[in-house]
Amino acid sequence: MEPREIWDMHCHIYPDKIAEKAAQAIGRFYNIEMSYPGRSETLLESGARIGVKHYLVCSAATAPEQVESINNFIAQECDNHPEFTGFGTLHPDMERFEPEIKRLISLGLRGVKLHPDFQHFQIDSPRAIEMYRVASEYGLPFLFHTGDKRFDYSSPRRLASAMDKVPRLVAIAAHFGGYTEWEQVADCLNRPNVFFDTSSTLFELPPKEAVSLLRTLGVERFFFGVDFPMWDHEEELERFNRLPLTEGERAQIFSLNARRFFERYRPEDI
Repeated sequence: MEPREIWDMHCHIYPDKIAEKAAQAIGRFYNIEMSYPGRSETLLESGARIGVKHYLVCSAATAPEQVESINNFIAQECDNHPEFTGFGTLHPDMERFEPEIKRLISLGLRGVKLHPDFQHFQIDSPRAIEMYRVASEYGLPFLFHTGDKRFDYSSPRRLASAMDKVPRLVAIAAHFGGYTEWEQVADCLNRPNVFFDTSSTLFELPPKEAVSLLRTLGVERFFFGVDFPMWDHEEELERFNRLPLTEGERAQIFSLNARRFFERYRPEDI
């Protein structure tokens, strides 16, 4: 029996005029053939095939001058689509963090998305640490792309280092906490203020290993995520359903954990 409700907690969207180009750039970066452009309407069409009710949408700024326009775009798409909750973005090379943090909260955005591999900074660099400190003062959680054996920007150990330096930091460590570096995750990121999503993992991690890691870290800290437009919703649901989980565990991951997360973590009103 299919679940009553699914929330997709990891989706990328882009303005229509660059959506095709952006998706193809991601495909080249990961050497994956992309099936979709990263448009909001295409996301909704793909998600509807499996009954997704709500989406966490985001985009990462590859340069400081992109931050404001991306935050405006994500906020506008959330206004246009009540099914969306938006995470804004920041960049460690920004001159000042606090004004844009206040502004993105005023736009109704609920967190910050970072992709250190795209943005070319180490997750525990000094400027990044300052960014987390300021944002955490306002209660903003971060969704991090985490892990990639090809680079040394976003490894689980670097995220652990950042969290040691900023104890108030709340992180969603995407891709089971470490894309292609899952062997580090249990030792580095088994912390109460770290959450995880299932995106861009189940194509490679065998089901028994995925469930072992999931239960080690805590089912209550996992969200279902597709990483659109990298993957198709039907394909990802099929992969997820191969995991030997109980129906109660599935219900938590599909939506209950996400609901609790957003109830608990609300950015400070400006």
